[in-house]
Amino acid sequence: MSTVNNRSSPDRSAPLLGVRNLTKRYGSDGTAIDSVTFSAVAGEILGIIGPNGAGKTTLLEAVAGLLPVNSGDVFWRGEPLHADRRRDVLFYLPDGVRPYQDQSAQQVVAFVGSVFRRSKEDITSTIEALGLQPVLRKRVHALSKGYARRLMLTIGLLAPHDLLLMDEPFDGFDLRQTRDVMDLLRHQTAGGRTLILSIHQLPDAERVCDRFILLSAGQVRGSGGLAELRAQAGLRNGCLEDIFLALT
Repeated sequence: MSTVNNRSSPDRSAPLLGVRNLTKRYGSDGTAIDSVTFSAVAGEILGIIGPNGAGKTTLLEAVAGLLPVNSGDVFWRGEPLHADRRRDVLFYLPDGVRPYQDQSAQQVVAFVGSVFRRSKEDITSTIEALGLQPVLRKRVHALSKGYARRLMLTIGLLAPHDLLLMDEPFDGFDLRQTRDVMDLLRHQTAGGRTLILSIHQLPDAERVCDRFILLSAGQVRGSGGLAELRAQAGLRNGCLEDIFLALT
């Protein structure tokens, strides 16, 4: 798999995105995310890891500016990034969404490509990279779960933003398809694009992410690369699953 990537070499000297003490409460139902703090640097894949109900989607929506928060701040290259400006620098791919359901996949991709002023070559190479060709004439509502996911990923990779937030990007793929998509995402980060992925399947996260934010009941229970997390958990050789269980 390959797709066009014209980004310059990443600068890992300072955080691209910073999140500080982000908190979201839902009335008497409790706190969905509680004082979450983390950062992401250019050219990395950062995994937001946790089971269903941990607060992963709420966190991504809050960072994207789609969900108002009770407190906390988001920064872009060290400067405050208000919610109404976040769409200028980051692009959010939600889970389970099928845009323009009565249109064909080809019409959706063409529309997105035109909005982002992508060349015909960029659009074609991205379609090919994600294997979307067999269903281009199908309407979005008729796509299987896996192909609907491919369509969303196509939209995300056509977006010009430096940072992509992806909610469960591998859901609906088999083992081989997941591996291919991981390779494609790695290709994106090689040129400096930053990816923040919400993942509940820990083996997938361990294979693709550079660093991890372990989220449980809306709180960060550990963060860093595997070596750092092993140190935090007191495990010399533990896998991500062992680490998560030890820290949560």
